[in-house]
Amino acid sequence: MSTPPATIRPATSADLTAVAEIMKHYVEQTVATFTETPPTAGEWSRLHGDLAARGLPFLVAQAGGDVVGFAYAGPWRPKSAYRHTVEDTVYLAPTATGHGIGKALLSELVSRATAAGCRQMIAVIADTGDPSSAALHRRLGFVDAGRLRAVGFKHGRWIDTLLLQRELTAP
Repeated sequence: MSTPPATIRPATSADLTAVAEIMKHYVEQTVATFTETPPTAGEWSRLHGDLAARGLPFLVAQAGGDVVGFAYAGPWRPKSAYRHTVEDTVYLAPTATGHGIGKALLSELVSRATAAGCRQMIAVIADTGDPSSAALHRRLGFVDAGRLRAVGFKHGRWIDTLLLQRELTAP
């Protein structure tokens, strides 16, 4: 079954149950995230509100009437000097991968984070052996910034993270 073309738009509170379901798969079934307990729709609602208050984007991809992916730019670190640097998060429903939806989400996220005044975007990617997330980021102008070895332990294994970075605005 093919996935219909996706529309990328700002997330609404009505989307957050679907966001929670998408993330639940990755939390429970993969090491793509180091989160070990699936966030509830209420937790997503709090994050959505926090990002909105900061003027940061939280987007969803909608196809065939369903939310099939999400992306947001969140604070990189809590210290105030990092306030112009964000970390991206992008996840797709398992049935929505391989259709260009991740690229559309990340492209729009970069554009909206830039418009919000952010200067740098960081991608923290679990090195699971699947190169697709790193390849997507590199295609959109992210460059390798480092590797943190064996920093996560999930599902009985140690996992590295890759750090990639993209400048959003000129210095």
